[in-house]
Amino acid sequence: MLSPRARARLSGVFQALEGLPAVLGQTIVLGMLVVNGNASATAHNILANEPLYRIGFAIPLVAVGFHMTWALLLYQLFRVVNPTINQLALLVIVVGCALQAAAAVVYLTPLLYLQAGFTQLDTVLLLINVSHLTFDAYLIFFGLWCVLLGYLIVRSTFMPRVIGVLLMADGLGWMTYLVPPFATSIFPAIAVVAGIAEFSLLLWMLIFGVNSERWYEQARLLKTTAAA
Repeated sequence: MLSPRARARLSGVFQALEGLPAVLGQTIVLGMLVVNGNASATAHNILANEPLYRIGFAIPLVAVGFHMTWALLLYQLFRVVNPTINQLALLVIVVGCALQAAAAVVYLTPLLYLQAGFTQLDTVLLLINVSHLTFDAYLIFFGLWCVLLGYLIVRSTFMPRVIGVLLMADGLGWMTYLVPPFATSIFPAIAVVAGIAEFSLLLWMLIFGVNSERWYEQARLLKTTAAA
Protein backbone atom coordinates (compact mmCIF):
# COMPACT_ATOMS: atom_id res chain seq x y z
CA MET A 1 0.00 0.00 0.00
CA LEU A 2 1.14 3.53 -0.75
CA SER A 3 1.91 5.87 2.11
CA PRO A 4 -0.22 9.06 2.31
CA ARG A 5 2.74 11.13 1.09
CA ALA A 6 3.38 8.83 -1.87
CA ARG A 7 -0.32 8.82 -2.75
CA ALA A 8 -0.39 12.63 -2.62
CA ARG A 9 2.63 12.91 -4.91
CA LEU A 10 1.07 10.45 -7.33
CA SER A 11 -2.08 12.57 -7.37
CA GLY A 12 0.09 15.51 -8.41
CA VAL A 13 1.46 13.47 -11.30
CA PHE A 14 -2.03 12.68 -12.57
CA GLN A 15 -3.14 16.28 -12.08
CA ALA A 16 -0.27 17.38 -14.32
CA LEU A 17 -1.10 14.70 -16.90
CA GLU A 18 -4.77 15.75 -16.97
CA GLY A 19 -4.29 19.50 -17.31
CA LEU A 20 -3.43 20.31 -20.94
CA PRO A 21 -5.11 17.34 -22.68
CA ALA A 22 -8.42 18.19 -21.01
CA VAL A 23 -8.75 21.44 -22.97
CA LEU A 24 -7.02 20.37 -26.17
CA GLY A 25 -10.14 19.80 -28.27
CA GLN A 26 -12.46 22.47 -26.91
CA THR A 27 -9.93 25.28 -26.65
CA ILE A 28 -6.84 24.68 -28.76
CA VAL A 29 -8.08 22.72 -31.78
CA LEU A 30 -11.43 24.49 -32.14
CA GLY A 31 -9.67 27.82 -31.63
CA MET A 32 -7.49 27.01 -34.63
CA LEU A 33 -10.27 25.75 -36.92
CA VAL A 34 -13.50 27.56 -36.09
CA VAL A 35 -14.22 30.81 -37.93
CA ASN A 36 -16.88 32.58 -35.90
CA GLY A 37 -20.04 33.17 -37.89
CA ASN A 38 -18.69 31.42 -40.98
CA ALA A 39 -20.01 27.86 -41.20
CA SER A 40 -18.53 27.24 -44.65
CA ALA A 41 -14.98 28.18 -43.65
CA THR A 42 -15.29 26.21 -40.41
CA ALA A 43 -16.50 23.10 -42.27
CA HIS A 44 -13.63 23.41 -44.75
CA ASN A 45 -11.07 23.73 -41.95
CA ILE A 46 -12.44 20.66 -40.14
CA LEU A 47 -12.36 18.46 -43.24
CA ALA A 48 -8.95 19.75 -44.33
CA ASN A 49 -7.46 19.03 -40.90
CA GLU A 50 -9.15 15.74 -40.05
CA PRO A 51 -6.12 14.15 -38.28
CA LEU A 52 -5.74 17.19 -36.02
CA TYR A 53 -9.46 17.25 -35.35
CA ARG A 54 -9.47 13.57 -34.38
CA ILE A 55 -6.53 14.15 -32.05
CA GLY A 56 -8.64 16.86 -30.41
CA PHE A 57 -11.21 14.14 -29.73
CA ALA A 58 -8.94 11.32 -28.60
CA ILE A 59 -6.53 13.05 -26.21
CA PRO A 60 -9.24 14.67 -24.02
CA LEU A 61 -10.75 11.20 -23.56
CA VAL A 62 -7.39 10.02 -22.24
CA ALA A 63 -7.46 13.04 -19.94
CA VAL A 64 -10.75 11.78 -18.47
CA GLY A 65 -8.91 8.65 -17.34
CA PHE A 66 -6.18 10.77 -15.76
CA HIS A 67 -8.83 12.91 -14.07
CA MET A 68 -10.62 9.90 -12.59
CA THR A 69 -7.34 8.52 -11.24
CA TRP A 70 -6.44 11.91 -9.77
CA ALA A 71 -9.87 12.15 -8.14
CA LEU A 72 -9.64 8.62 -6.73
CA LEU A 73 -6.24 9.30 -5.15
CA LEU A 74 -7.56 12.49 -3.52
CA TYR A 75 -10.64 10.58 -2.32
CA GLN A 76 -8.35 8.09 -0.60
CA LEU A 77 -6.35 10.92 0.98
CA PHE A 78 -9.24 12.94 2.38
CA ARG A 79 -11.43 10.10 3.63
CA VAL A 80 -9.88 10.72 7.07
CA VAL A 81 -11.19 14.30 7.19
CA ASN A 82 -14.93 14.05 6.57
CA PRO A 83 -16.21 10.85 4.93
CA THR A 84 -19.58 12.33 3.92
CA ILE A 85 -18.16 15.41 2.18
CA ASN A 86 -15.43 13.26 0.67
CA GLN A 87 -17.98 10.85 -0.82
CA LEU A 88 -20.04 13.77 -2.13
CA ALA A 89 -16.93 15.21 -3.77
CA LEU A 90 -16.22 11.90 -5.48
CA LEU A 91 -19.81 11.66 -6.76
CA VAL A 92 -19.63 15.22 -8.11
CA ILE A 93 -16.41 14.65 -10.02
CA VAL A 94 -17.64 11.32 -11.45
CA VAL A 95 -20.57 13.24 -12.96
CA GLY A 96 -18.14 15.92 -14.09
CA CYS A 97 -15.87 13.40 -15.81
CA ALA A 98 -18.88 11.85 -17.54
CA LEU A 99 -19.75 15.30 -18.91
CA GLN A 100 -16.11 15.82 -19.91
CA ALA A 101 -16.27 12.60 -21.93
CA ALA A 102 -19.63 13.56 -23.41
CA ALA A 103 -18.22 16.91 -24.53
CA ALA A 104 -15.46 15.08 -26.41
CA VAL A 105 -18.01 12.84 -28.13
CA VAL A 106 -20.20 15.79 -29.15
CA TYR A 107 -17.04 17.57 -30.32
CA LEU A 108 -16.54 14.80 -32.90
CA THR A 109 -20.06 15.04 -34.37
CA PRO A 110 -19.37 17.97 -36.78
CA LEU A 111 -16.73 15.85 -38.56
CA LEU A 112 -19.05 12.84 -38.75
CA TYR A 113 -21.88 15.06 -39.97
CA LEU A 114 -19.76 16.51 -42.77
CA GLN A 115 -18.35 13.13 -43.81
CA ALA A 116 -21.90 11.79 -44.07
CA GLY A 117 -22.50 14.28 -46.86
CA PHE A 118 -24.95 16.63 -45.15
CA THR A 119 -24.96 20.12 -46.63
CA GLN A 120 -26.67 22.24 -43.95
CA LEU A 121 -23.43 23.84 -42.81
CA ASP A 122 -25.03 25.97 -40.12
CA THR A 123 -25.59 22.70 -38.26
CA VAL A 124 -21.80 22.40 -37.90
CA LEU A 125 -21.67 25.56 -35.80
CA LEU A 126 -24.70 24.38 -33.82
CA LEU A 127 -22.99 21.10 -32.96
CA ILE A 128 -19.82 22.94 -31.94
CA ASN A 129 -21.89 25.17 -29.65
CA VAL A 130 -23.53 22.11 -28.08
CA SER A 131 -20.06 20.69 -27.43
CA HIS A 132 -19.04 23.96 -25.79
CA LEU A 133 -22.14 23.93 -23.58
CA THR A 134 -21.47 20.34 -22.53
CA PHE A 135 -17.93 21.31 -21.57
CA ASP A 136 -19.29 24.31 -19.65
CA ALA A 137 -21.50 21.89 -17.69
CA TYR A 138 -18.37 19.88 -16.87
CA LEU A 139 -16.70 23.07 -15.59
CA ILE A 140 -19.61 23.66 -13.19
CA PHE A 141 -19.19 20.21 -11.64
CA PHE A 142 -15.41 20.59 -11.62
CA GLY A 143 -15.88 23.88 -9.78
CA LEU A 144 -18.14 22.29 -7.17
CA TRP A 145 -15.57 19.53 -6.71
CA CYS A 146 -12.87 22.17 -6.15
CA VAL A 147 -15.05 23.85 -3.50
CA LEU A 148 -15.60 20.56 -1.68
CA LEU A 149 -11.94 19.57 -2.00
CA GLY A 150 -10.88 22.99 -0.74
CA TYR A 151 -13.15 22.54 2.28
CA LEU A 152 -11.56 19.16 3.02
CA ILE A 153 -8.08 20.69 2.79
CA VAL A 154 -9.08 23.49 5.19
CA ARG A 155 -10.42 20.94 7.66
CA SER A 156 -7.38 18.70 7.34
CA THR A 157 -4.34 18.84 9.59
CA PHE A 158 -1.85 17.57 7.02
CA MET A 159 -1.97 20.28 4.31
CA PRO A 160 -1.74 24.10 4.28
CA ARG A 161 -5.20 25.61 4.76
CA VAL A 162 -4.37 28.47 2.38
CA ILE A 163 -4.38 26.01 -0.53
CA GLY A 164 -7.87 24.96 0.48
CA VAL A 165 -9.08 28.56 0.57
CA LEU A 166 -7.57 29.23 -2.86
CA LEU A 167 -9.16 26.09 -4.27
CA MET A 168 -12.58 27.09 -2.96
CA ALA A 169 -12.25 30.49 -4.66
CA ASP A 170 -11.14 28.70 -7.82
CA GLY A 171 -14.20 26.44 -7.70
CA LEU A 172 -16.60 29.35 -7.25
CA GLY A 173 -15.08 30.91 -10.36
CA TRP A 174 -15.70 27.82 -12.49
CA MET A 175 -19.23 27.55 -11.14
CA THR A 176 -20.09 30.90 -12.74
CA TYR A 177 -20.42 28.88 -15.96
CA LEU A 178 -23.97 28.35 -14.74
CA VAL A 179 -24.35 31.65 -16.62
CA PRO A 180 -21.92 31.24 -19.56
CA PRO A 181 -22.06 34.87 -20.84
CA PHE A 182 -21.17 36.15 -17.37
CA ALA A 183 -18.39 33.58 -16.96
CA THR A 184 -16.97 34.54 -20.35
CA SER A 185 -16.96 38.22 -19.40
CA ILE A 186 -14.91 37.57 -16.24
CA PHE A 187 -12.79 34.74 -17.65
CA PRO A 188 -9.45 36.57 -17.16
CA ALA A 189 -10.14 36.75 -13.42
CA ILE A 190 -11.27 33.10 -13.34
CA ALA A 191 -8.10 32.06 -15.17
CA VAL A 192 -5.81 33.94 -12.77
CA VAL A 193 -7.44 32.49 -9.64
CA ALA A 194 -7.50 29.01 -11.19
CA GLY A 195 -3.84 29.24 -12.17
CA ILE A 196 -2.77 30.26 -8.67
CA ALA A 197 -4.94 27.71 -6.86
CA GLU A 198 -4.44 24.70 -9.09
CA PHE A 199 -0.73 25.29 -9.65
CA SER A 200 -0.25 25.70 -5.88
CA LEU A 201 -1.99 22.37 -5.30
CA LEU A 202 0.05 20.72 -8.03
CA LEU A 203 3.40 21.97 -6.73
CA TRP A 204 2.60 21.15 -3.12
CA MET A 205 1.56 17.61 -3.96
CA LEU A 206 4.56 16.97 -6.20
CA ILE A 207 7.15 18.46 -3.84
CA PHE A 208 5.80 17.93 -0.32
CA GLY A 209 2.87 15.56 -0.59
CA VAL A 210 1.14 15.48 2.79
CA ASN A 211 2.36 15.16 6.36
CA SER A 212 1.99 11.42 6.87
CA GLU A 213 2.21 11.57 10.69
CA ARG A 214 -0.61 14.09 10.88
CA TRP A 215 -2.62 12.08 8.34
CA TYR A 216 -2.43 8.99 10.55
CA GLU A 217 -3.30 11.09 13.62
CA GLN A 218 -6.41 12.43 11.88
CA ALA A 219 -7.31 8.90 10.78
CA ARG A 220 -7.08 7.65 14.38
CA LEU A 221 -9.15 10.61 15.60
CA LEU A 222 -11.87 9.88 13.04
CA LYS A 223 -11.90 6.20 14.02
CA THR A 224 -12.16 7.07 17.71
CA THR A 225 -14.97 9.55 17.06
CA ALA A 226 -16.90 7.04 14.94
CA ALA A 227 -16.57 4.38 17.66
CA ALA A 228 -17.75 6.71 20.44
